[in-house]
Amino acid sequence: MVGVDPGLANLGLGAVEEVGNQPRLLGSVLFKTSARTLQAQRLRDIRDAVTEFLALHRPHAVVLEGQYFHHQKAVAFKVGQAFGVVMLCAADQGIPVFEYGPLQVKQALVGTGKADKAQVAYMVRALLKLPATPASDHVSDAIALALTHLQSRRIGALESRISAQR
Repeated sequence: MVGVDPGLANLGLGAVEEVGNQPRLLGSVLFKTSARTLQAQRLRDIRDAVTEFLALHRPHAVVLEGQYFHHQKAVAFKVGQAFGVVMLCAADQGIPVFEYGPLQVKQALVGTGKADKAQVAYMVRALLKLPATPASDHVSDAIALALTHLQSRRIGALESRISAQR
């Protein structure tokens, strides 16, 4: 699975797989665009980077942060554009897209919706047994989204087994 923290200036990508019940990081990248570049070109560059990352990792799902509340409308609009580009890239490759809100990610990884970014990054490191936390919050958030979806799938599978036993 690939988690994506979309943004026009900084876009985090993280690919995770599950081996047994242990998640493993396949790769991650922080993709940056310059404010000096025309916006249409920035979106095309994001499309190219996401398409390449998805083709490399061949995920079964793409996971995005689904709730954007920002005080600056212009920032929210630009994030929304990057979000749309990522969804289109996934659709072009026939990959389903899932969305989780920030509270869901914090709850899934840390156990409380009130966790801060440092706590989420720490859990990303701990769950994947990484030597250090990812250098970028955007990459850490992308990986956290992928891990949240893995956990959600595990819970769904468990619920299905319990229902089948009734």
